[in-house]
Amino acid sequence: MSHPDFSSVEACVFDAYGTLFNVHSAVARGGERLGEKADAVSNTWRQKQLEYTWLRSLMGAHADFWQVTSDGLDYALEAHGVEDKELHANLMDLYLTLEAYDDVRPTLQKLKDAGLKTGILSNGTPRMLEAAVTSAGIDNLLDENLSIEDVGIYKPDNRVYQLAVDRLSVAPDKICFVSTNAWDAAGAAHFGFNVAWLNRFSKIQEVLPGRPKAVINTLTDLSDLIGLGQ
Repeated sequence: MSHPDFSSVEACVFDAYGTLFNVHSAVARGGERLGEKADAVSNTWRQKQLEYTWLRSLMGAHADFWQVTSDGLDYALEAHGVEDKELHANLMDLYLTLEAYDDVRPTLQKLKDAGLKTGILSNGTPRMLEAAVTSAGIDNLLDENLSIEDVGIYKPDNRVYQLAVDRLSVAPDKICFVSTNAWDAAGAAHFGFNVAWLNRFSKIQEVLPGRPKAVINTLTDLSDLIGLGQ
């Protein structure tokens, strides 16, 4: 049964990293040299990557997501006592072809078949996003591949979410926004989207302005939420 807030959506917009693409797949595929430190490095990398987007936005010192991702990896490797420039380069290359979660392509196909507009709205650079969607084979299932580089500031700034409204020509209350990141879900809800928080990892909601209107555990649940059936 569809959720009333999602029954009239015209577009579904997705966060990329952590939502469609597994951010830990780079270390999983190329971090053999890290041994038992692999998980810790990957987790620190992701945390610093996000922190640097927020901090640079507050500082007015923008650098694109490729640079921020590299800086976060520099920090993570040093924090865990690893000095390996070749490993750094290899992991960065792997970040261009992160693995998509299994529920991504079938869900996007179903949305397209139903006539809904689809898009990505991400911190990633255009080059990073193009590489990721091509590698995952989902480029033909997306109407827009939107990068924050068009506004020069990171999520959760309202100017980022406005990009989707402008490029898709769909009002905020007709857009279903999906993110695994609880802070992103809060920011998008505060902006005015109908947010489905994809709680892949059994987290708790952030104590922030903006509450998602629905919580789903897999992307497969999205079809039912908006009334397409399973």
